[in-house]
Amino acid sequence: MKIAVGCDHGGFPLKDVVIESIKAAGHEVIDVGTFSADAVDFPDFAKKVGEKIQGGEAELKLSGALMSG
Repeated sequence: MKIAVGCDHGGFPLKDVVIESIKAAGHEVIDVGTFSADAVDFPDFAKKVGEKIQGGEAELKLSGALMSG
């Protein structure tokens, strides 16, 4: 399964742990960011995850993970 993952700066420290857990379970990750601890707005990344799901890039019903702090 492909799972879209996104976070804001508050969730950034947890993102790698989540991604590694998803990969360890045998799934593919679509990482939409953020890619640093610099301040960003959570809704921007929630939208990106939603677009991946809606566009069919992420699969099945549970196909996104969002983290915020």
